[in-house]
Amino acid sequence: MKFKKLHTTKSIEFYSADISTVLELPEIVEGISAGFPSPAGDFLDVSIDLNKELIKSPSSTFFGRVRGDSMVDAGLNDGDLLIIDKSLEPIDGKIAICYIEGDFTCKRIKIENDIVWLVAENKSYKPIKITKEDDFLIWGIVTTVIKSV
Repeated sequence: MKFKKLHTTKSIEFYSADISTVLELPEIVEGISAGFPSPAGDFLDVSIDLNKELIKSPSSTFFGRVRGDSMVDAGLNDGDLLIIDKSLEPIDGKIAICYIEGDFTCKRIKIENDIVWLVAENKSYKPIKITKEDDFLIWGIVTTVIKSV
C-alpha cells in the first residue's frame, strides 16, 4: 500500500488510499492464544489482504495521521494512522474528521436535538459547540486506527 500525501494541518495529515497493490499476509484463522502457544502456526495456509479487509469504499477512503493529544482517551495518539471513510453517515458517538473554520480536527460527534458538539477525548479540551454561523463540515468517519508499537 502506497501513501500519497494530500494535505497537512496542525491536527492531521491526509493521504490518499492507493489500493492497487496487493500484499497477502498469512492469517492464523483459529486466532492467537494469549496463554500457551498454539500449534496453529504450523498451518498458515490462509492469507489476508489488508486492503480488502480494512477499506470498504476505496473511492471515498483516505488516511490521516493524528497530530496532537486531544483524542488520547479514545486511544488515538500522536502519530497513529487513521482510516477515514467519507461515504459513511455521521452518527452520534462516532469519531469524525471535521472541517471547522478553515482547519481539520478529529473529534467525537455528539448530536443533541439540533445541536452538534465536537467532543475531545482529553479532559484538557472543552467541547466545541457548532452553530449555524460556523464554517463546518463533517468530512469523514474514522473506521480504523493503525497503531505503531
